Amino acid sequence: MLDLTGKSILVTGGTGSFGKKFVEMVYQRFPAVKRVIVYSRDELKQFDMAQTYPRLQYPSIRFIIGDVRDKERLRRACAGVDIIIHTAALKQAPTAEDNPMEFIKTNILGADNVINAALDNKVKRVVALSTDKASAPISLYGATKLCADKLFMAANNQAVDRDTCFSVVRCGNLIGSRGSVVPFFMEKRKDGILPITHPGMTRFSISPEAGIELIFYALENAWGGEIFVPKLPSYRLIDVAEAIGPDCEHKLVGTRPGERLYEEMISEIDANNTIETDNYYIILPSSPGWNVAAYIKAFNGRRLEAGFRYNSATNTDWLSVEQLREQIRTHVDPCFDIL
Repeated sequence: MLDLTGKSILVTGGTGSFGKKFVEMVYQRFPAVKRVIVYSRDELKQFDMAQTYPRLQYPSIRFIIGDVRDKERLRRACAGVDIIIHTAALKQAPTAEDNPMEFIKTNILGADNVINAALDNKVKRVVALSTDKASAPISLYGATKLCADKLFMAANNQAVDRDTCFSVVRCGNLIGSRGSVVPFFMEKRKDGILPITHPGMTRFSISPEAGIELIFYALENAWGGEIFVPKLPSYRLIDVAEAIGPDCEHKLVGTRPGERLYEEMISEIDANNTIETDNYYIILPSSPGWNVAAYIKAFNGRRLEAGFRYNSATNTDWLSVEQLREQIRTHVDPCFDIL
């Protein structure tokens, strides 16, 4: 059973949607955590977040201004840390196509800095947040995240004498996160027109709580080098538009640079090295430092069939329009109603 009592945790990108939810759930579940370090670049977001966690009520929280590109700052911030949750990244796929080196510096070189800071400070557990766009990527953003995944998987080979365990969690679209389709459509419906990139576009959906549960699962169960993939429902972009603005006009605007019609969590190539459990798929490292047969037995896992692919278009689990509305009420705006 996972217990973070007495642990020191650093969250890169801690003021982002995922990082804030992680901090919230840590304090809900493990109020006696020793230290929670919110590491991010934006002082205004840190100021705003600090209003939710006043020092007198939350003496264990710390806010550190820093960029994962700054290896020395990051190494200093990780001193005495037991666990790193790495969520910091540049994430807008179209922006990546125009600014590739900025994404490489943050998503790849920043990931390498996190790994080295963890190794230098003998951090026990590191879990990195990945994305469905890292599987068989077609965008520069997805390619940088795939490279980061590979770095974290390979980092376990460097950690033999340091007792540091690195793993990755691969999530779908966090409903209601900044820059995602739900808040975008909720703003645009005021104009009576919803821009639709393609009527056949589909995506995976994950609630903030489910995303954090996946991190908790990886912290408790990782042997080192795995990518944990949750079993998620899909949604159609056109159904999100119907859920938010049923009376709005739909304007087809075409796909954006680096964007595809469906998302894929496990490619056909990944499937060759993936096992399935009751609640998760687990992509195993190509060169694990442990016995694969023993791992499969420990997790009651089973190998996937040849040719398996896990993507949002061929998924068997779908969110209905009304289920999408309920998710918006639960995770985005409790007062949400259709116009």
